[in-house]
Amino acid sequence: MAALQPPATRPRSSLRQVIVASLIGTTIEWYDFFLYGTAAALVFGKLFFPRSDPLTGVLQAFLTYSLGFVARPIGGLVFGHFGDRIGRKRLLMASLMLMGVSSCTMGLLPGYAQIGAAAPVLLAALRFVQGFAVGGEWGGAVLMAGEFGDARRRGTWAGWPQVGVPAGNLLAAGVMAVMAATLSDADFLGWGWRVAFLLSGVLVAVGWWVRSTLSESPQFEATVAKVTQTREPAPLLQVLKHRPGGILIGMGLKFGENISFYILVTFSIAYLGETLHASRQIGLNALLFGSFVEVLTLPLFAALSDRIGRRTVFTFGALGMAAWIFAFFDLIHSVGAMAVAGAMAVGLLLHGAMAGPQAAFMAELFPTRYRYSGASIAYQVTSIFAGSLAPVIAVALLQRTHSTTAISIYVAAACAVSAIAALMARETKGLSFAEIDSRHGSGRSGGAPMDAHSPIL
Repeated sequence: MAALQPPATRPRSSLRQVIVASLIGTTIEWYDFFLYGTAAALVFGKLFFPRSDPLTGVLQAFLTYSLGFVARPIGGLVFGHFGDRIGRKRLLMASLMLMGVSSCTMGLLPGYAQIGAAAPVLLAALRFVQGFAVGGEWGGAVLMAGEFGDARRRGTWAGWPQVGVPAGNLLAAGVMAVMAATLSDADFLGWGWRVAFLLSGVLVAVGWWVRSTLSESPQFEATVAKVTQTREPAPLLQVLKHRPGGILIGMGLKFGENISFYILVTFSIAYLGETLHASRQIGLNALLFGSFVEVLTLPLFAALSDRIGRRTVFTFGALGMAAWIFAFFDLIHSVGAMAVAGAMAVGLLLHGAMAGPQAAFMAELFPTRYRYSGASIAYQVTSIFAGSLAPVIAVALLQRTHSTTAISIYVAAACAVSAIAALMARETKGLSFAEIDSRHGSGRSGGAPMDAHSPIL
C-alpha cells in the first residue's frame, strides 16, 4: 500500500484535549471490557451455564471471558496496521463504536433458560468483538498522548490513557456494586446486571463526541510527510524484521503485570463468593476501593518514571507484587471487609507502578512508522497466554491443590519475568521520538544501528 499524504491542515488539538479525550475513551472501553469480567464472576455462570456446579460454571464463564483476550491481538494487528497507514484517530473512533455495540447487545442477550445453547455461543461471539475492539484501543490512545507530548514528560502524558484501565474497572465495579446493593438477588440476576451493559451506549456516545474533536497525531503526520510514494512492506512485517527484540521486551513487560491484575480483580472476586462464601458486596467494595487507589497513584508512578527512569519504577512494581501476592491471599481469607479492601488496594497500587511507566516504555521500543503495530503486538499478544488464562489457571490450581499457595507462586513467577524484562531493557526516558526514529532508520531497512539508549534486545 502506498504511503498516504498528510490530511489537510486543521487547528491543532491541545495536549490537554488529547489527554482528556484519551482518558475518557479508554475509561469507556475498559469499563465495557471489565464489566464482562465482573459479570462472569457474579452472574454469567448461573445464567449461561446453569447445568454445572457453581465453581465449574464460573470456570466456563471465565473461558468465554478468555475469548476477549484471544481477540485482542487480532484487533491489535488490524488496528495497528491501519493506524500506522492512515492515522491514529480514525482507528480509535472505530474501536469505540465496536465496543459500544457489542456491550449493549450483551445487555439484551437472553439466557440459557430462554434460548438454550445459543445463549453461551452468542455471549462468546460478543466477547470476541469486545476483545477485538479493545485490542485496537490501547495502542492508539497511548500513542496519541505520547506523540502529542514532549520527550521530557512522555511518561506522564502516555500514562494518562493507562489510568483508563483502573478508572474503567472502578466504573464497572461501581455500577455493579450499586445494582447489587439496591436490588434483591433475584432482580440482580434477572435484570439488574443488564442495566450496567446498556449504560455503555450512553458512555460511548460521550466518548465519540469527545474524540471527534481531535486532530491527528503530529508525529504521525510529520513522518508520513517524509515518506515517498513507494510501496512499503506492511508495518507488521517491518516490526517483525527490524525489532523482534523490542517485541520480546514488550511482551515480558506485559506478562506479570497482566497476570497479576486479572488475579486481583477477577479471580479473587469469584474466589471470595464461590469458595469463601463471602458477601458479594465485600468483593465489589474492595474492588471499588482498590481501583480508586490505583486511579490516584498510577499517574504518580508514570510521572516518577520521567524523573528516575522507566526501569526503576517498573521493577519496583513487579518485585513488590511478587512479594505481596502471598500476603494478599492471607488477608482475603479472613473475609473481613477492611482486610479484603486493604489487600486489594496495596495490590492495585503495586500494579500501578508497573502500568504507569509501561505505556511510554513500550512506545519507545519502536519507531513511528510501525509504533502502533509494534506496541500493539507486544501488548495484546501477551494477553492470550497471560491475562486470558490467569483466572482459568487459578481456578484449575485451586481445584487441584485446594490451596492458594500455588496461585501465589504462579503470580510471583510471572512478575519475576516482567522484572527481568525491565532490567534487560536500556533506559529510554527523555529520548525524543525523532531520535528514536533516526536510530531505527525511521522504521525502514538500512537504518542506523541502535545505541546505548536502545533496548539490549
